[in-house]
Amino acid sequence: MPSFDAVVEPNRVELRNAVDQCQREIGTRFDFKGTAAAIEIAEDAITLHADSEFQIGQVRDILLAKLAKRSVDARFVELDGDVEPVGGDKVKLVAPIKAGIGSDDARRLQQLIKQSKLKVQAAIQGDVVRVSGGKKDDLQSAIALLRREIADLPLTYKNFRD
Repeated sequence: MPSFDAVVEPNRVELRNAVDQCQREIGTRFDFKGTAAAIEIAEDAITLHADSEFQIGQVRDILLAKLAKRSVDARFVELDGDVEPVGGDKVKLVAPIKAGIGSDDARRLQQLIKQSKLKVQAAIQGDVVRVSGGKKDDLQSAIALLRREIADLPLTYKNFRD
């Protein structure tokens, strides 16, 4: 039976490359000379460091530009968090990296597919939604439906099988 998986999973290699390019640009820009502006990536978050909220905004803009250049969806990184003061006059912003579909979002995807009256079934399997059906055309219609209706999640589609 043909099937595919709908997942929220960033390309980690491209994400790391975008952060590395951002770090290099911060090191070469004149307006960041002598400041604490930096960016770090961990397994589950990206941390932006700077001297002020204005500089955090500049680092955020550089990161968004590098993500776009590397074809990484900016919705994978939640850059809308609160800027936290660190010791002295330094600030930081911790931006979590989205990975996996939460249970509420998975149920929403499943309900959307059920209500569409397509001849496919959606099953929640952990942080993945598996969609299966009798024909490839129905699965492609389901992918088109999800792309059209779900704008807040950066969905990717994997394991398309016959």
